[in-house]
Amino acid sequence: MVTILLALQVAGGVGASAAPSLFTDTTKIIILGTGTPNPDPERSGPSVAIVVRGTAYVVDAGPGLVRRAAALAAKGQPALQASRLNHLFLTHLHSDHTVGIPDLIHTGWVHGRTGAIHAFGPPGTKAMMEHLELAFAEDIKIRRDGLQPSTKGGYRVEATEIVPGLVYEDSNVKVFAFAVPHADWKFAFGYRFVTPDRTIVVSGDTRASQAVVSACNGCDVLVHEVYSAARFKQLPAPWKRYHSAAHTGTDSLAHLALRAHPKLLVLYHQLYWGASDDDLLRELRSAGYHGKAVSARDLETY
Repeated sequence: MVTILLALQVAGGVGASAAPSLFTDTTKIIILGTGTPNPDPERSGPSVAIVVRGTAYVVDAGPGLVRRAAALAAKGQPALQASRLNHLFLTHLHSDHTVGIPDLIHTGWVHGRTGAIHAFGPPGTKAMMEHLELAFAEDIKIRRDGLQPSTKGGYRVEATEIVPGLVYEDSNVKVFAFAVPHADWKFAFGYRFVTPDRTIVVSGDTRASQAVVSACNGCDVLVHEVYSAARFKQLPAPWKRYHSAAHTGTDSLAHLALRAHPKLLVLYHQLYWGASDDDLLRELRSAGYHGKAVSARDLETY
């Protein structure tokens, strides 16, 4: 039977502001991938790393995340070394958010990971990890028992299935999950990270939701998915029905951000349909949002 973590509810609600801290400049938001299911060679699959005091907390595992992380590790971000990517938070189990998991597991193990990955996600996460271990059983056997030197437990994943509330806490961070609406998915989550110096909300895949507004509530950074509302008008009717139920247009995001009041709005997982980053930002402003906003590219840091 799948074990569900009975998470603690946030005292005062997930919208409560973080207390002032003596720590400064300890938290970085690193965009490992901004892509979608479409195979864009300029954009790896969706993945965001929250790095706090030398530890990376990764949200989603889109294709290419380990190579993107390695590129930054080589430029002075040791927390992103493959062997140190040990905390994973899944927003939902769509393939474009999960097909990087085997790479995360096995590249990190080959690179020297000694302990298990700690993965948090919706119901179904535990079964996914168990089946991935079975799928790679021959590789694991040869690497563990053959001539190649290896650590004994670096391929393991300790999976925890979550409900809304506090899902993880250590000396660097508190991580809260909140439910979001994403088309046909019964379980989809966003995450709120509270670190010593910043409060960060990552929307995951969702149409415009009051849950995101409440989770941010003046947060330092809101990382939110988006599509071009202008280009949406050109889509065939079936795709309009899907995207309006699954994702957030620039017009809806502008109204959401006006209520959420993030100090910085970072767009990711962008559906352009021929638009540009500048177009997305112009659409936000045309819809009435004039706060600080950027449209992220892979490997950018905030």
